[in-house]
Amino acid sequence: MNELTTRTITGLLLIALTLFATVQGGMIFAVFVALIATGVYWEWWRMVQGWNVLWKVGGFLFALIPAIALLWVRDRSVAGLELVIWIYIVTWATDIGAYAAGRNIGGPKLAPRVSPNKTWAGLIGGILAAGFLGALWADYAGLNATYFWIGAPFGAAAQLGDLFESWMKRRAGVKDSGNLLPGHGGLFDRVDGLLVVAFLTGLLVVAEAL
Repeated sequence: MNELTTRTITGLLLIALTLFATVQGGMIFAVFVALIATGVYWEWWRMVQGWNVLWKVGGFLFALIPAIALLWVRDRSVAGLELVIWIYIVTWATDIGAYAAGRNIGGPKLAPRVSPNKTWAGLIGGILAAGFLGALWADYAGLNATYFWIGAPFGAAAQLGDLFESWMKRRAGVKDSGNLLPGHGGLFDRVDGLLVVAFLTGLLVVAEAL
């Protein structure tokens, strides 16, 4: 089985498991999110061995706060299920759009010292995909009009999360954050952008409730 096939199968299984836990909500979703957050922190902890202790504290918060945001959005907000799916769509669209544009268009590198494979075309492609698909879902699901417009900037934020993790891996001297997911690397590799989008969405939900 080649790497692309392995990556595709793993990705589809992850999506199916994520959507199942999200639709179920309650304790199933809480346990699922807790396991992901724990895995992310474990990988973070391994990468920052020998770094300042503040990195270990920061990693705990970096994994915990988005997890709390996801749980809050899912179970405490109006249209919680639809909004969590919006978070997924924006994040996944960003990844797919960036990959497709970067691979097919190429061009100038975005941050060659941090992540040599990322391009400006990929950045723009990810932003456009997040904006378009995020708006489609927001309209279909009847979400607040705000979510029709903010897919694009949140897609840009997701890519900043990706770049941050790439910088951490380069400093730590590792290719992937872990090896739990065949074809993908570690959990942190897969949810780096999602952590940022979940956090920002949680802030928006809290602001709307004030």
